[in-house]
Amino acid sequence: MLENAEWGKFRIGDLFEKIQTIKLPFKADELPKQKTEEYTLPCLTSSFRNQGLNYFVPRKEATILKNVISIPSNSDVYRAYFQSNEFTVLSDAYAIKWNFNDIDLSPNQYLFVVQCINKVTDLSIYSYKNKLGGWNVVKNKKIHLPVKNRKIDFDFMENFIATLESERIKKLDTYLSITGLDNCILTLEEQKVLDDFDNGNIDWGEFNLEKLFGKATRGKRLKSADRIEGSLPFVTAGEAEEGVSAFIGNAVTVFSSNTTTIDMFGSAKYRNYEYGGDDHVAVVHTEKLPKHAAIFVTASIHKSSYTGKFDYGRNFYAKDADELNISLPQKNNKPNYYLMTILLSAIHKLVVKDVIGYIEKKHYKSGI
Repeated sequence: MLENAEWGKFRIGDLFEKIQTIKLPFKADELPKQKTEEYTLPCLTSSFRNQGLNYFVPRKEATILKNVISIPSNSDVYRAYFQSNEFTVLSDAYAIKWNFNDIDLSPNQYLFVVQCINKVTDLSIYSYKNKLGGWNVVKNKKIHLPVKNRKIDFDFMENFIATLESERIKKLDTYLSITGLDNCILTLEEQKVLDDFDNGNIDWGEFNLEKLFGKATRGKRLKSADRIEGSLPFVTAGEAEEGVSAFIGNAVTVFSSNTTTIDMFGSAKYRNYEYGGDDHVAVVHTEKLPKHAAIFVTASIHKSSYTGKFDYGRNFYAKDADELNISLPQKNNKPNYYLMTILLSAIHKLVVKDVIGYIEKKHYKSGI
């Protein structure tokens, strides 16, 4: 479909304009990450977790935006997003809106254009050390869009995204059925554990990582120029692609699946596959745990390690993992891995239930 389209080149600044927003008197690390009675409006920062919307501010005096594109201006990854829900801008990012009043972009058209913008902004050459720059730079970059009779082909963009979504939903529906994941009915035990969690009836304790899993292991540096193409995921610091920067064929230490990595910024991730890692990655050896318990532990590690304390000037190393204390459900003063497994199994089913609900809603709308 794309290969049959005719393409034209357009300057971003001719299509969009930057939105001026009221500067808010808050710092991100001082704001709640969950809604409160007063702090209800998501605010945009340079992070690309959750599309950059990880904190909440009061709605009062904030510039409330919706159906616009957001772009980081001071980040490790310069990924643009279509923001379909209400939010405001806090720091290190900005929002742009469509420049023409006679044509309103649909959500699908926005999604198409965002990917075209990312073709010139979301590139591996840009990072904290080699910044892309703000709107003064981005507005002068040119993107390719489909055209018809020398004008932007909005119908093509609409149909392409709609077709793509329909194909992906069919594949997801088939996958859930084949794997049995479409069974999202909670057992009595899962429901009880969820209720206990919601009602604060779970006993928690603090545990040291090294005492639980032994010393963390550090990867070894492997320069990009020395990497041989292969099939082994190679994990480095960063959020893009879950930190997997390449697939290599080099002879490196292979870490087990069902383990946890913590990068130089303190960001923890669960790995359900074998992988290699560079010297900016610490590996916590959770491989003997049941899968859902290991995922639970990873989330607890992330909550303790990813606090903003670590950055380019102060890296997180394996020794920091050994000193880390995390909070876990306990029984008789020992981690209750069985309860963690049941709780994660219940949460997994609830997430799948939401996915199935989304699929059914899309099927109903499209008449599939």
